[in-house]
Amino acid sequence: MSNLQTEQLGFKAHSDGDWDNRAPIQTRSDRFKSTNLADFPAVTGREVNWKFTPIAQIKHLLTGDLNGATTALEISDAAGVTVSEVAMDSEFVGRAGIPEDQAAANAWGQVAAAQRILLTSEEHQTVVVKRTALSTDATAAHTVIETAPHAQALVIIENSGDANLTETVEIVVGEASKLTVVSIHEWNEDAIHLASHNATIGRDGDLQHIVVSLGGKVVRVNPTLHLDGQGANGEAYGAYFADAGQHLEHQVYIDHNAPNTRSRVAYKGALQGEGAHAVWIGDVLIRRVASGTDSYEENRNLTLTEGTRTDSIPNLEIETGDIAGAGHASTTGRFDEEHIFYLQSRGISEDEARKLVVRGFLFDVIQRIGNEQVEERLQAAIDAELQQSVLA
Repeated sequence: MSNLQTEQLGFKAHSDGDWDNRAPIQTRSDRFKSTNLADFPAVTGREVNWKFTPIAQIKHLLTGDLNGATTALEISDAAGVTVSEVAMDSEFVGRAGIPEDQAAANAWGQVAAAQRILLTSEEHQTVVVKRTALSTDATAAHTVIETAPHAQALVIIENSGDANLTETVEIVVGEASKLTVVSIHEWNEDAIHLASHNATIGRDGDLQHIVVSLGGKVVRVNPTLHLDGQGANGEAYGAYFADAGQHLEHQVYIDHNAPNTRSRVAYKGALQGEGAHAVWIGDVLIRRVASGTDSYEENRNLTLTEGTRTDSIPNLEIETGDIAGAGHASTTGRFDEEHIFYLQSRGISEDEARKLVVRGFLFDVIQRIGNEQVEERLQAAIDAELQQSVLA
């Protein structure tokens, strides 16, 4: 096996050259990248970034033909918002990163053009991007969301209906700008959605990235935040609710690549029903140049019934000792019975008490969106999920 093939599978040789005993690549930044699908070997399911994913259900999106026509987006009007189509070989594409896996590379190579949303207003603006017109055809998409220096905006991407989609979302945060990007997945129950979200954050820039995954058969969203400018702040939050037979996966990568940067990662999920599966992998890299870094990541999961599965893996790599702080945590378990007892002592039934605990658990993430109407709708969707639950 060649060195290139070994790297693509997520392995490398030991320093002594013993190719029969290979160790996993320890640095996330060393993972193989290319915009050309042919550069990647076929996915086997043994790769470090695919080993928890149901490959048989998504294989057609990894290497198959895709509808690369520009997908219909309904984008609300707001001051300082410009929407345009740009060629995939233009200077506006690829600034936040290039594909690390076959799904993203396949989409990159087949999409006709990228849709660019440029935000320039220094007064806070809210932009809603709705995508509801997709079909069950295998589809590719590419979206670029960019803020000018000092701009402020909240961008909410609402996904619903049918989907058989692989895509890249690029996020470019300008100097001293403040951006929140929310990606909501309320797909139909048979939908499949693979998404790579790549962000670069400039000097003193601030990005809050939020993922809410509720609907869909297989939803795999991988956010990557590169803190490339001094003083950059990156926060990645997620809330998800997996039902029977549903696979919800999130692989988060935070790359501290400049001094005095800060990051926070918090993903929370609930699972119910036979075969409900949630995957969370959190990688944080603090590079040698990133002195003064302050970083923390966590993943919390509530299992509401028997028959669920959770894979939760936090990873932290530090290349400099000159940091403000870094840490990680992961927990998976049932309800805290003390909380249930307290609520029951106040006259609340056991079932209702358990539902209240789940609502509060997930709302901790949802309330960060900063849009009351959207937060209320998502809370209602979670309530609907809980109505179907047998909280034993």
